Amino acid sequence: QVQLVESGGGLVQAGGSLRLSCAASGRTSSTNTMGWFRQAPGKEREFVAAISFGGSGTYYSDSVKGRFSISRDNAKNTVYLQMNSQKPEDTAVYSCAAKAQSCSNYGCYGGYDDWGQGTQVTVSS
Repeated sequence: QVQLVESGGGLVQAGGSLRLSCAASGRTSSTNTMGWFRQAPGKEREFVAAISFGGSGTYYSDSVKGRFSISRDNAKNTVYLQMNSQKPEDTAVYSCAAKAQSCSNYGCYGGYDDWGQGTQVTVSS
């Protein structure tokens, strides 16, 4: 089991930036992929971004591609989500997730084993 704790959420004006962090603990050696998801009020949870350690690949949903960037610091067992050019539509609870399998492309959209508690991001207009 991997424990995940998100931080960095808050309020930001449209066009601004935030960086979310996800600190992992526990059996992190079994994790090969970490991802970010978000859920807005009244909507289903959606995939945002993922980084696959085995394939050294990063993957993004179309809605955030070009604006968001996922990265990792393996020494700190932490992944980051840099969110730039933010829009009010980005308002959601953002959650970090981990899974054992490496993945690429659409394989990174699901199959996650452990989840963080989520952090609220609100983008004002």
